[in-house]
Amino acid sequence: MSHKDITIIITTYKSDKKISNCVNSIDENYKILIVENSNNKEFKNFIENKFKNVECILAQKNIGYAKSNNLALKKIDTKFALILNPDTKLEKNCLKNFFKKIDEIDNKFSIIGPILNQDKSLYKNQKLNKNNLIDVPNVKGFGLFLNLEKIKKVDFFDENFFLFFEEIDLCYRLKKIGENIFIDPNIKIFHEGGSSSDNDFVDETNIIKNWHWMWSTFYYHKKHKT
Repeated sequence: MSHKDITIIITTYKSDKKISNCVNSIDENYKILIVENSNNKEFKNFIENKFKNVECILAQKNIGYAKSNNLALKKIDTKFALILNPDTKLEKNCLKNFFKKIDEIDNKFSIIGPILNQDKSLYKNQKLNKNNLIDVPNVKGFGLFLNLEKIKKVDFFDENFFLFFEEIDLCYRLKKIGENIFIDPNIKIFHEGGSSSDNDFVDETNIIKNWHWMWSTFYYHKKHKT
């Protein structure tokens, strides 16, 4: 396995000031595909000129997290993808540790999540399996390593989710057909949290987030009758 086997996908919405820190944490040999939920041509020109390993797709408008990721996932042809929030940074050897682990388990996974570097205590009492992985029902959406052969079985993300619960729903559907979802304590990603949009748009973003949190909660539980 090598850098040619994975594409890194970053979905953004007015995250111009945050995105450079994220991209700077990724080795320039890795292909990065950014989906910007606007028609900001200045951002596209800026990011593609600054980083030669970046391609930016403009969604023209805010189409939501699930649909944006699907847009990117259906465009790429690599075996694996890493979905990142724009307010994340890869810790040292993150990608190398991913490739090492999937070789050890012979690609028998659908999703691997990183450990949240500033909150390792979340999983400190969890029992590791023989491969030093933690078997979990779902993972957090700030960083998702996807085995695309497996993800295609459930037709990617449910685009009825605009924001929130899309990764929980994806994990639920994968688990239902017997797929493996893990946390790897050796794969570490820093996540700032709070908001992936720049500060100038925090109020606007929070209004959107509050409404969609309620709607997505309702839709998820209705869909799965939980």
